[in-house]
Amino acid sequence: MKINWGTAIVLAFIGFISFILFFVYRMSTDHRAHHDLVTEDYYRAELGFQKEIDQQNNANKNFANLNLEQSDEGLLLEFPSDLNYEKIDGKISFYRPSNKKLDFDIDLKLSGQELLIPDQKLLDGRWDITVSWKYGTESYLFKEKLTY
Repeated sequence: MKINWGTAIVLAFIGFISFILFFVYRMSTDHRAHHDLVTEDYYRAELGFQKEIDQQNNANKNFANLNLEQSDEGLLLEFPSDLNYEKIDGKISFYRPSNKKLDFDIDLKLSGQELLIPDQKLLDGRWDITVSWKYGTESYLFKEKLTY
C-alpha cells in the first residue's frame, strides 16, 4: 500500500496531537510536579504590595537599611547602630522557592544590634529573606535574595 503526501501529513498531525495530549495528561497527574502558588492568598497579598513599597521607601529615607552577612556560625543580621535595639519589634521570614515545607519565620528578640540565625536552620540553596520590623511608629521592610 502506498501512502500519499496528504495521508502522511494527516498521520503526522495525529501523532503530534497525541503526543501533546499524552504530555499534558502526564504532567497534570504526576505528583512530583506540584504547581503551588507562592502564597495561598495570592490576590489578597497583592493588594498589600503598596504597603511594602512604602515600608521599603521608609527604610531608604531614614537610612535604616540592614546589613546581612554570611559567617561560619550562620547568617548575621545587623541593625543600624544609631537605633535602640530594645525598641525594635518585628519578624524575619525565610522563604525557600524550591520547597515550601522549609519556609519558617522568626520573631525579632534582640539582645544587641546583631541577630545570628544558626547555620543548622539554613540548608544550602536559595532563600528569599524578608525582615519586617517596627521602630517607634515607623514600619520598615528589608528584602534580600540569598544563596546559602
